[in-house]
Amino acid sequence: MSKTQRTREICALAPIVPVLVVDDASQARPLAEALVAGGLPALEVTLRTPAALDAIRAMSAVSGGVVGAGTLVTPEDVRAAKEAGAQFGVSPGATDALIAACEAEGLPLLPGAATASEAMALLEKGYDMLKFFPAEASGGAPALKAIGGPLPQIKFCPTGGVSPENARDYLSLSNVVCAGGSWVAPKQMVIDGDWAGIENLARAASKLMD
Repeated sequence: MSKTQRTREICALAPIVPVLVVDDASQARPLAEALVAGGLPALEVTLRTPAALDAIRAMSAVSGGVVGAGTLVTPEDVRAAKEAGAQFGVSPGATDALIAACEAEGLPLLPGAATASEAMALLEKGYDMLKFFPAEASGGAPALKAIGGPLPQIKFCPTGGVSPENARDYLSLSNVVCAGGSWVAPKQMVIDGDWAGIENLARAASKLMD
């Protein structure tokens, strides 16, 4: 069994995985409820704010949601995310120490790769579901399509610069399972508590594969 079977299952839940930067943990639960209601159950909370771990705790209580921790960089990040209730992890790249920590904690990992060599190194370790990051800066959908030619056994979740305008370009590729995007939870809508608006954005994103 590949080490990323569970990660692949989570990625296959919806076309878009919201990439969330949460500044106020009190907003986490209603934000998660809106995104899940809109059809986006897999949520990535980036560990970029002091509120991130509390946000993961709050979101983990939302029925139907699968909450992960993004921007995992160190083994300490992995342990803290797992303790907060994260069900999967996402990293911008991959190191041996990070992979070992995720395996020790039993935390499914979506590790980042931007080149064929990085993807091959992860495949060698048993990882065949990867994050293509930073997607747009690394050549976008044409680059990811080209990588898929010689490496058809690897699937990707492109993240970084993915937008409503280009998401279909990625999602149409045979080696793409889903994409990561932040546009479904605009900062101002979160601040305003416009959960209905966010649910509408999520619903539109959930239909991108249709």
